[in-house]
Amino acid sequence: MNLQIVALLGQDGATNGAIYALLALALVMVFAVTRILFIPQGEFVAFGALTMGAIQSGKPLTVVWLLAGLCLASAAQDVGGMLLRRRAAGPRGPHGASAAPGRALAWPLLKLGYAGTMVWLAFTLPSAGWPMAAQALLTMALLVPLGPLLYRLVFQPVASASPLVLLIVSIALHVVLVGVGLLVFGPEGAHTRPFSDDAIDVGTLRLNSQALWVIGIALALIAALYLLFERTLYGKALRAAAMNRMGARLMGISPAFAGQAMFFMAALIGVLSGVLIAPVTTIYYDSGFLISLKGFVGAIIGGLVSYPLAAAGALLVGLIEAFSAFVASTYKEVIVFMLIIPVLMWRSLNTRHVEEDE
Repeated sequence: MNLQIVALLGQDGATNGAIYALLALALVMVFAVTRILFIPQGEFVAFGALTMGAIQSGKPLTVVWLLAGLCLASAAQDVGGMLLRRRAAGPRGPHGASAAPGRALAWPLLKLGYAGTMVWLAFTLPSAGWPMAAQALLTMALLVPLGPLLYRLVFQPVASASPLVLLIVSIALHVVLVGVGLLVFGPEGAHTRPFSDDAIDVGTLRLNSQALWVIGIALALIAALYLLFERTLYGKALRAAAMNRMGARLMGISPAFAGQAMFFMAALIGVLSGVLIAPVTTIYYDSGFLISLKGFVGAIIGGLVSYPLAAAGALLVGLIEAFSAFVASTYKEVIVFMLIIPVLMWRSLNTRHVEEDE
């Protein structure tokens, strides 16, 4: 192994580590606000890459029916909840009967209107000939709303349950989404066109422009998330919803809105990660779980609470994976996932355990 090979492996490791860092931050972000370990985070990566591939190859965007079905189910759930509240509040409701129904129906109608618009865009416009930036925006428009919709339908009704119950629900949702991915996209993989074919020569090292795109966008998102949650009042309000749901509600912070906002951002990160990584490797309908699992290792290094440590841990995972693939490619996954053992042992030895109240 010479210096040039080390530089090439470091470039590959940094590229993969940037994606893992984004997923690690998404997992930490969702867990910090909702106490949900979002196992299906990887499905958004796979769906983003496969949808982008379907757009570029001119295939029908059947994933739009998943969006339409979730919008319809969420709208029906909103209307059903409104009717139950009005029945419990009496014939006129708590604020009278005139304006309340219109305000309550506005959000379900907006969901149905958005679903109809996306179905029309998916099947009528020639998106295969669009610029790549427009194709990426269409991909995000189709998939990012799935995040808050899934929270509304699956997690919000059990938001006050124990973390173990939420974990079981998250695993069940992952299994369902993998099956949906096979049904919608099929077993074929997707490998999209790179954002740029240019390369930059730095001495004897040739830098891939796609890798620079991945690293640059990942660093920008990491910085934006850090500033949002550590330096803004809005981010601190979202974190307060996780610390004390009742106290946050009394202070005017809606835990339901906080959960939907976090799932929106997690879906955005996942879909964007899929769009970024699709030109680098072939993504299949079930590839997301392994990718998010490596991001989870980085999140564990950060203790599921620290954004900088999670990002650094995920970058370390990417570098170790790259060098392990060169030295012992058969055992690279084993080496990566073994990282979690010393980290858990160290945290167990350095954490003061407190017995839970009866």
